[in-house]
Amino acid sequence: MPSQSLPTPVSSTKQFYATNSPWEEKYGHYRAIRVGQQIYISGTTAADPDSPPESPRMLCPGDARGQTRATLNEIIKAIQALGGRGAESIVRTQLFIQRHEDAPEVMAGYTEILGRQNGGDVGSTAILLVVSNFADPEMLVEIMVDAIADAS
Repeated sequence: MPSQSLPTPVSSTKQFYATNSPWEEKYGHYRAIRVGQQIYISGTTAADPDSPPESPRMLCPGDARGQTRATLNEIIKAIQALGGRGAESIVRTQLFIQRHEDAPEVMAGYTEILGRQNGGDVGSTAILLVVSNFADPEMLVEIMVDAIADAS
């Protein structure tokens, strides 16, 4: 029997979440969007939200683990603002680093917040990729997340 697609109801209502991140302001995108129960988080870094778009600064300069924790905490705030529970709502994590040697510290920061040893509903699928460059040379990690909010 050939496979077939079944119609799936899709909510056309998007909920947007923006911050005062210098990158969001400079490039005009949203930190996160919720459609139905799905929450999509843009690539997020440890950019200092109080720094100007023309010269953004990083939190935790030179500290890959610190930038990872700061980034994940910002992501969790976005998830909660859109009706998710927080770390428990995260189902997929994509981590990007520029320097291979930062991998152990980045994954240690990830594990502190999203590692399955945290118990309960905390845990996600994950991939760590090494990329050639970021928009700012002080960025050590950028993270994208998909989350599922509880049914309302």
